[in-house]
Amino acid sequence: MNISFINTNKAPGAVGPYSQGVKADNLIFTSGQLPIIPETGELLKDDIKKETRQCLENVKAILEEAGATLRDIVKVNIYIVDMGNFSSINEVYEEYFNEHKPARSCVEVSQLPKDGNIEIEAIAVL
Repeated sequence: MNISFINTNKAPGAVGPYSQGVKADNLIFTSGQLPIIPETGELLKDDIKKETRQCLENVKAILEEAGATLRDIVKVNIYIVDMGNFSSINEVYEEYFNEHKPARSCVEVSQLPKDGNIEIEAIAVL
């Protein structure tokens, strides 16, 4: 198996001892992406739609660095601290995954790193 680690300055750096993503043969696994603006390191808060959009843009940047697009995603995991935001998250999510509908999980968690409200990770196949 051929494994390479993905690193791009177009997505936030890892906040711990892990990679932004890993490419294993034709599979790409992104690490969970918080709504952090890569250029400033600022964590977005208090607007779940903007936060969702930033998470997805970060996932997209990691995939692009590995030669993939959002259309290559087969599975998405979303972690949120308030299930009351589910419909707002779906509104933004649908902008990115209109016709292409990967399998998905969305779970409420008690806390996320940096006290974020949302974290998104994805698996893609080239």
